[in-house]
Order: sequence, then structure tokens, then C-alpha cells
Amino acid sequence: MPSGSESRSPQSKTGAKSAKAISAATKKKKGGAAVRGKGLPKPRQIPWMTVGAVVVILALVGLLAWNLVPKYIERRDAERFTPTESNHDPSTGIDGVAVVTYPAGQHVKANQRVAYDKNPPFGGPHDEVWATCTGVVYSKAIRNENAVHALEHGSVWIAYNPDKVSGDALDELKSRVDGKPYMLMSPYPGLDSPISLQAWGHQLKLDNADDRRIPQFISALRGNSFNAPEPNGSCSVIPGSFDPDNPPAFDPNPPGPDAVQMDGKGATPATDESAPQIPQIPQLPPTAENPPAAPPAENPPAPAPAPVPNG
Repeated sequence: MPSGSESRSPQSKTGAKSAKAISAATKKKKGGAAVRGKGLPKPRQIPWMTVGAVVVILALVGLLAWNLVPKYIERRDAERFTPTESNHDPSTGIDGVAVVTYPAGQHVKANQRVAYDKNPPFGGPHDEVWATCTGVVYSKAIRNENAVHALEHGSVWIAYNPDKVSGDALDELKSRVDGKPYMLMSPYPGLDSPISLQAWGHQLKLDNADDRRIPQFISALRGNSFNAPEPNGSCSVIPGSFDPDNPPAFDPNPPGPDAVQMDGKGATPATDESAPQIPQIPQLPPTAENPPAAPPAENPPAPAPAPVPNG
């Protein structure tokens, strides 16, 4: 081989071809990747408007259920605990109700007290004047003896401890009473439970104002003619006797030794309060259209006896 000439072996040619092939393959791969990148689909967008609408609808359904379901349950319970000819006292199906049999129709005077066996009382001798029970929510405690008389007429009395019940719980109780016939409610200082419900011969003590047994008790015993000794008795205000705006004071002290006992010793038998009381009609003053009544005419003298003919 001449001097100075370049000599390439077969191995050198083969290596050069391999390098070119690798370079071409790399360029082709990059180009293919670029082409494929241009063809990728766009990411799907989340339909937030639709999702928001679904969330709002579900919230409304939940709110309606939260409001309507308890009302449905309460309406169902009202039917279940309504007294009937076959079930005179549905309250026997309410857990926690205490039942005591008391004689009725035993009255005490306004200055007398009764040595009640229960606190608050729910039967026994009572004042001759009932506490107004036309759905009155009393702001202060009322006298036991007047409240018990209201129970005798078929009312339900809700008593509560003012130190334990307030705010929303108090409003919940008021909604059960305010303006409803044969219902009354009052604070009861020193009560051993937050809430106590009374009907004649029945009592239920509770801790919470939203307890389902409250409407059950009311349905079972308010105006229950099978239970009240004087059903449908008056609950109206008695002018001059009981003022619901200024009721007789509640006395928290124990009754003295002269108190009327639960057996009625010292009480006065009641008159028939179911008989309608017809007020006397006052006489009108004499006028031209209403002249005074004429005095009764005097009886004329008797005629002289006829003479008897002789012989």
C-alpha cells in the first residue's frame, strides 16, 4: 500500500454505519413522540354546576325530612295514644308514668293548705276555685291547690324547674301549651326533675323538653273523659276569684299540722260543678215602655150569707 494513503478496515465501516443507524432511529423516535403528543385528547372538565345543583337538592331533601319526619311521628303517636272505648287510658303504654287513684270532689278554702303526698301534686283535695287552664303559660309559680282543681276538669299541667329549663327548651314547652284548651304551664321552684307533667292521677317526670313522651302524655290524658272526674269542666277565668295575671302565691314551705289530709279530713264536699250556672237577670228600671208592675188587687169581701126563711 502506498505511503501516506488512508486505509479503512471493514470494522471501521461497520461501526460508522451503526452510529448512523442509531442516530436515525433516535430522531425518528423523537419525531414520533411529538406526533403522538399532538394527538392526545384534552382532559375532561368536572361539571361543577351539575354537582352543585345535586348537592343543593340533597340538602333540601334532608332539611324537609328533618322537619317532616318528627311531625309525622308525632301525628302517628297522637292517634296511637288517643283514648277510645276499648282503651280508656293509653298512658299505660308510656314508659315512666306514675298512676295513683285519688278521690275527687273535696274542696278547701283559699286560706287552707293540703298535705299532698306528691310533688307536684296530681290529685286529692283542692281549692274550690280552679286555675285558669285555657292554654295559659304562667310566668310565676301558682298555688298547688288551684292547679289540682284544673286537673280534675281534664287539664294537663306542665311544671318545670326554672333553674334547669330555659332558652330553647322553655320555648319548646311553651309551644305545647300556649293557647291550647285544657293546658297550663308554670315554673315550680325546687322541682326534683327539670320537667314534670300532671294529669288527674297521672304524673311523668322528664329531663328533656324534646322528649317524645310529652306529646304522648298530652294526647292520652288531656280532656280524657274516662280519666277526669269532671270532664269538660270549665277552664275559664273566674272573675274575682282567680286572676291568671296575678294568681294566688305558691308556698314552697311544708304545710302545717292544720293542713287538710289526703283522705279528705277537713275538706268540704264539692257541689255539682257540671250543672250550668244561670246568672240571675237584673230587673229593668221602670220606664214608659216598662211600667212598674201593678200591686196585686185586694180580694173583695165575701158576700153576706142569704137569710134563711122561717118555718
